[in-house]
Amino acid sequence: MLKTPAYAAARAGAKLAPTIIERRDPGPKDVLLEILYSGICHSDLHQARDEWGGAIFPMVPGHEIVGRVTQVGKDVTKFKVGDIGAVGCFVDSCGTCASCKEHLENFCEAGCAYTYNSTEMDRKTPTYGGYSSQIVVREHYTLKVPAGLDLAATAPLLCAGITTYSPLRQFNCKKGDRVAVVGLGGLGHMAVKFAASMGAEVTVLSTSRAKEADAKRLGAHAFEVTSDKGVFPKLANRFHLIVDTVSAPHDLNDYFETLHHYGTLALVGLPPEALRVEPFALVSGNRRFAGSNIGGIKETQEMLDYCAAHGIVSDIETIDVHQVNEAYERLLKNDVRYRFVIDGTSLRA
Repeated sequence: MLKTPAYAAARAGAKLAPTIIERRDPGPKDVLLEILYSGICHSDLHQARDEWGGAIFPMVPGHEIVGRVTQVGKDVTKFKVGDIGAVGCFVDSCGTCASCKEHLENFCEAGCAYTYNSTEMDRKTPTYGGYSSQIVVREHYTLKVPAGLDLAATAPLLCAGITTYSPLRQFNCKKGDRVAVVGLGGLGHMAVKFAASMGAEVTVLSTSRAKEADAKRLGAHAFEVTSDKGVFPKLANRFHLIVDTVSAPHDLNDYFETLHHYGTLALVGLPPEALRVEPFALVSGNRRFAGSNIGGIKETQEMLDYCAAHGIVSDIETIDVHQVNEAYERLLKNDVRYRFVIDGTSLRA
């Protein structure tokens, strides 16, 4: 077993603190990564505080991982020592069910093994995430990072990137489409970058004007403040696609009214409460309401390759691991533009 420095929450709500975890020795199909950068996702905070229930402690969060390959198993063909690899939200699946065969391992019918707060496929061995110095992952579930991408700013692509790229692809975002992004945070800023790069006319919908300049810098063509109720009638029937990234309670029905006929609202945020849907708001205009949840390995690799081709990475603030608890408090206040990333060297200092 590999003794591995990490930062963990010992129990729900506890501050993250230094610890040592054990990683398995790399097997024939495994890749060992020295973790260079690990993004902080808002779901890390929810999980570490057991706000969604079912948390497993001690917990080492982190599912936005970029690292350098330091060892490969004898059957590995995709990587060699020195390559740059990445790990996203899950690290294994059954590989044999219909979903896995369709390259949708995230929907594995046996239940995929999430990168942390989960178990390996044996349903016994806990998984630990990227707030650590190294990780062992099967080759198939390790992504190749294309040359030319800033590695620290690439880390959030493994969750925030694929979470917003996937619905844009699912609902055929293209040149000339009118796309709205609800909320400009870790997810929203990536949705703006992707939609603009695909040729869409992008409008950011936000509760205040505080981030209007940022929205325009990121590629948005327009910015509307939703706290002004007059904005919804003005935008009636406008958007072909809405990507809703907000994780706080909000009234969806106002947004449905801004959809063009056959338009889609894709929900990627995870509010803690049920959201009410008014049937007439959907039926009028044949509007559609959909959810979208990350992507499989094939689509995630496609997203990374797309980012390399279009020069897209996340806007980040890099921190040392000992600043993680402060970062969590700032995250609660939306005090980051737009993703914290832990410098892995601070775990080895």
